Amino acid sequence: MLTNVRYLNPETLSKPPGYSHVVEATGPGRTIYIAGQLGLDGSGKLVGSAGDFRAQAEQAFENLKMALAAVGATLSDVVKINSYLTDIAHLSTFREVRNKYIKLSAPPASTLVAISKLAVEGAMFEIEAIAVLPPR
Repeated sequence: MLTNVRYLNPETLSKPPGYSHVVEATGPGRTIYIAGQLGLDGSGKLVGSAGDFRAQAEQAFENLKMALAAVGATLSDVVKINSYLTDIAHLSTFREVRNKYIKLSAPPASTLVAISKLAVEGAMFEIEAIAVLPPR
């Protein structure tokens, strides 16, 4: 993990559940952008049975971990996530899954959006991330 990253929740803003309002990264480093990851297995098929949000969310986080690993990063290096749900009713399940993967003592800045549809038919969840790493 990069040592020049600060996670802040200013007292002038409401206390966020499981994310930071502000993440500051300073100094030299590498910024890594990870495209949206869905709940797809290695062959490109949605995991779980139809409508299994938890299985898709867990697979999407696992895919995010694998994408980060390709550049030598981990979820601890993530400073920002954007998450997309096709039904806000899955919010509590999303939080349960997310909280198993992120460092709750220094969670990334986060945005969550409920949308009508994702690019893959039947997909219910997508996550994208930005990570900061030391220079090579």
